Amino acid sequence: MKKVILVLLIGALLAGCTSKPAGPQTLTVMTHDSFAISEGLVTQFESENNVKLVFLKSGDTGSAINRAILTKGSPEADVFYGVDNTFLSRALNEDLFVSYASPGLAQIPAEFKLDDQKRALPVDYGDVCINYDKAYFASQALLLPQSLDDLLKPEYGQGSGTEGLLVVENPAISSPGLAFLLATIAEYGEDGYLDYWQALKDNGLVVVNDWSTAYYTNFSGSSGKGAQPMVVSYASSPAVEVVYAATPITDAPTASLVGDGMCFRQIEFVGILKGTQNEKMAQKFVDFMLGKDFQEDMPLQMFVYPVNPDAVLPEVFVTYNQIPETTDALDAQLIAEKRDVWIQAWTDTVLK
Repeated sequence: MKKVILVLLIGALLAGCTSKPAGPQTLTVMTHDSFAISEGLVTQFESENNVKLVFLKSGDTGSAINRAILTKGSPEADVFYGVDNTFLSRALNEDLFVSYASPGLAQIPAEFKLDDQKRALPVDYGDVCINYDKAYFASQALLLPQSLDDLLKPEYGQGSGTEGLLVVENPAISSPGLAFLLATIAEYGEDGYLDYWQALKDNGLVVVNDWSTAYYTNFSGSSGKGAQPMVVSYASSPAVEVVYAATPITDAPTASLVGDGMCFRQIEFVGILKGTQNEKMAQKFVDFMLGKDFQEDMPLQMFVYPVNPDAVLPEVFVTYNQIPETTDALDAQLIAEKRDVWIQAWTDTVLK
């Protein structure tokens, strides 16, 4: 009997010695479709934490939030990245995130921290502005508009052709389109923004559904063939033109209008989804996103600005992009309460 027990014990020990070590756990990060990160950073995080990262791209910001809401309590992911200040209160009101006071918050300026309960932590920011085609304005000897009011002048409207010089995106569909709508509400108030949009419409405003159509089809500064030399886009778009130029160029063909009241600042956040089974690892990933390596990677991956002031910007950002001295902003809760009403009123005014 003792011999049998001894044999069993030896067999168990041998089995333990030959068993394979446990493989890495999986951490799933739900994002919008524009999320990007260098492969080297993914490998670095995975190797340092014995984890496999999976990125679940889920459409634009609104679509991604809807997906997270539909699965809240039993989430498809552990972390959500990409909710911005135009949708933030919706995510918070739906109670999607757990609170996490990341050590990385210490060096982030207070202006980016919009959630006192630390459920949504700021990661990056960008300014939605009007981009313009430098060559067009130079060839026409046309002065640049210096304010939203200037866009109502005849020289930027139908006096220059059958359509005006500005193309914008539908705010019901497009994130930059919504940001520009909010900029006009911040500038003119709820009692005045529709009058402003009616005046823009009367001056030949062109409206398309999405940013890609506006920028790559209508805007002359990108394709060189579009009819509009002004487009609602991002203050970082000129750097994109340089980085992705088919033939190397030394000057951006576009620039941004950054006068007072002409830009709206978008801030993007990350949160740990309530119900995750990997909360500790999710915390490590949030810390990673706020850290210097990730923050310095973002500008040339997603063409946004880091919130960590220790992050060094790439030279192309410093050279070709403009940061507005002032940007318009609206309270996130007010946006949540009025967003749909504002969009419907805009639709009734501009599209009908």
